Amino acid sequence: MDRISPLDPADPIFKRILLKLSGEALMGELDFGTDPARVKAVAQAVKAVSDRGVEIAIVVGGGNIYRGMKAAASGMDRATGDYMGMLATVLNALPLQDALEQLGCRVRVQSALTIAEVAEPYIRRRAMRHLEKGRIVIFAAGTGNPFFTTDTAAALRAVEVKAEAILMAKNGVEGVYTADPRTDPAAELLHEISHTDAIQRGLKVMDATALTLCRENGTPIHVFNMDDERNIDRIVSGERVGTLVSTHE
Repeated sequence: MDRISPLDPADPIFKRILLKLSGEALMGELDFGTDPARVKAVAQAVKAVSDRGVEIAIVVGGGNIYRGMKAAASGMDRATGDYMGMLATVLNALPLQDALEQLGCRVRVQSALTIAEVAEPYIRRRAMRHLEKGRIVIFAAGTGNPFFTTDTAAALRAVEVKAEAILMAKNGVEGVYTADPRTDPAAELLHEISHTDAIQRGLKVMDATALTLCRENGTPIHVFNMDDERNIDRIVSGERVGTLVSTHE
């Protein structure tokens, strides 16, 4: 089903989406941590789409605070590092929740790790009920398992809550390229590609596990530049922004 050319561009083409935010998307110009101004800007963009009646789930990463794989490379047990990374995503979910609530949004944080004092446990049916009631749901702590990335968590949660599309926010790049545009000046932006082609070519969309899960469930991925927060609304309005990864060959 082609959702890129709606009959009325003013109407949202999706009823339910999952937005994947990296930890770096909340970092702004800082070297690490969260930039309050950046978090507020992201929250305003999310609210604008929510106000249009679109149900929004968010998976947030933790790379701005901690990267488990780097710690593992320096000698720490990989599983321990990954659990620390999961906790970092909770530290990102809470300020995002606060920023959204200050704008008047109703928000729930659900954690794959049990942290009852600050977040609900992840329960699929409860999450779907929140979305149906117009609440924004932030999924924290990845999948709750080491050795899986937040990309995989985004793909898994999108399939579980029946999101119509994943909006994959990137930092400093417009979408998916034939090579890394930061190091290869000949890299070309791909406006559309299939899940299978992305996997076979090893393109940096998501990790292979996440891409395979999206392919098997026919979940389209819109990869876009988060430097312009308005891109979220543009995609929801049906504009072609960045790269569309779909099941179409």
